[in-house]
Amino acid sequence: MSKKPPVEAAAKPVGKGTNGAGQGTVRSTIREYVEAFGMAILLALFIRTFLVQAFKIPSGSMLPTLQIGDHLLVNKLLYGLRIPIMGKRVFQVFSPQHDDVIVFIFPEDRSKDFIKRVKAVAGETIEVRNKVVYLNGEKIDDPYAFYGPDARVIPNNLRDNFGPLTVPEGHVFVMGDNRDHSHDSRFWGTVPVDDILGKAFILYWSWDADAFRPRLGRMGTLIN
Repeated sequence: MSKKPPVEAAAKPVGKGTNGAGQGTVRSTIREYVEAFGMAILLALFIRTFLVQAFKIPSGSMLPTLQIGDHLLVNKLLYGLRIPIMGKRVFQVFSPQHDDVIVFIFPEDRSKDFIKRVKAVAGETIEVRNKVVYLNGEKIDDPYAFYGPDARVIPNNLRDNFGPLTVPEGHVFVMGDNRDHSHDSRFWGTVPVDDILGKAFILYWSWDADAFRPRLGRMGTLIN
């Protein structure tokens, strides 16, 4: 009794009669790319919304700490998880501290983000006398304050003489390091903690527009 030869699976050449399979493979590949691209976008949005966000410095209110053209990263999780639509913060572990450099929603125009330094927190009384900052009646150590060559004291001006003001609960009082050229809490009030987007922590890029070159020495600098 003769035996039949084993049946082997033969590889079919791609050509006539295989168009359907080829189109299916192409569609599958496109779908994989679309899914990967979509996941990358969602991951980037998640990181930007809840973890880290990049910002650029457009003005000199924080000179010399931050230069015009500096690009920095902000830790958005340090003060707790902020829900964007609700504008509320949950899982808050750390609170803003004195001299933290923070990015926040500008109270007078919520379409803008500002960056300043925390000088007083809730319950503290802050006052400026002839440019000198006092906290709870005591002169503070203010190493980041910068004054230009024209350091005149202007009478009856909030820039040089302010307060005293007790910071309300859930708020912080902020000032720019470039004290004579900063539009800050002296002029428009305190910042709600819920409006703080995060703490600036590192410079990743800096561009000197006047010299038309990067400031390589500032890249990677931690922000204090």
